[in-house]
Amino acid sequence: MADQLLDAKGLNCPLPILKAKKALKGMDSGQVLEIQSTDPGSVADFAAFCNQTGNELMSSGSEGDIYKFEIKKR
Repeated sequence: MADQLLDAKGLNCPLPILKAKKALKGMDSGQVLEIQSTDPGSVADFAAFCNQTGNELMSSGSEGDIYKFEIKKR
């Protein structure tokens, strides 16, 4: 269960990543951010983002045209 939801639907790279970075800044370590995006490039972008920042990509998937990610802040 996510502690916060970020609706990034309709936004293209790099906006979903930038908004996620800002949202994570305001969260405590261990909290989970769920991101919903319609940008197909966000799949690779969030994997790279988590790899670079040390945050944990807990899940990544899609439902129709919506890509969903859960990131745990480290």
